[in-house]
Amino acid sequence: MSVLILALVAGAVTGIALGALGGGGSVLTVPALIYLLGFTPSAATTASLVIVTLTSATALSAHAREGTVRWRAGALFALAGLVPAALGGAVSGLLPPAVLTGAFALIAGLAAFRMLRPAAGGAGAAPAGTGRITGTGAGLGAVTGVLGVGGGFLAVPALVNVVGLRMRAAVGTSLLVITANSLAALLARAGSAQRIDWAVVAPFAAAAVLGAWDGKRLAARLSGGTLQRIFAWALLAVAALMLLDVVL
Repeated sequence: MSVLILALVAGAVTGIALGALGGGGSVLTVPALIYLLGFTPSAATTASLVIVTLTSATALSAHAREGTVRWRAGALFALAGLVPAALGGAVSGLLPPAVLTGAFALIAGLAAFRMLRPAAGGAGAAPAGTGRITGTGAGLGAVTGVLGVGGGFLAVPALVNVVGLRMRAAVGTSLLVITANSLAALLARAGSAQRIDWAVVAPFAAAAVLGAWDGKRLAARLSGGTLQRIFAWALLAVAALMLLDVVL
């Protein structure tokens, strides 16, 4: 299978995941770029930020029209993560590939277990205080910057369990957080020597943007609890694959 076809297929899956789940796009993008398209972990995390920024912005516009974005809560959460995301992006290139891959896998696995814990139906917990919300947003921004992920696989459970949003609102609102954090981290990497292979990244991103629209339609047909379980099990599978790669 040619690199172009692989990029298109992987991009479509990423877009569907991001549009339907409000996250999971970048957690699929980085492994696809590494294992299917031959990117190094450092190059994959940078390219992932380009792809996820474009795709999440597209998905955000669709969710905004449906009224599932909680702008005030999302803005507070996103603003807290902008500086940590930029700082994390600046230091990411200093980390060894095995550290990036292992950390990515561990965080994805922990997020998946966290998503499996709440009761089915997607009801949010009681909202936390402003301090805890901003602290969680800052931590998410740092993860975005270092690992080159949009952070949706952490933002969705955080918005449910910390901010107190229901699952469907958390899905839409997480896209605002993903877009802001990814853009901040990408700008921090703009001066690095890491070259982006646009021959691969451009078709990947285009397919992801188109897939996000299909993902949004899929989200409208599934319950919050179903979205949550799909999200969690997908994360566990990706985490297991990447941990095996580090160990072996």
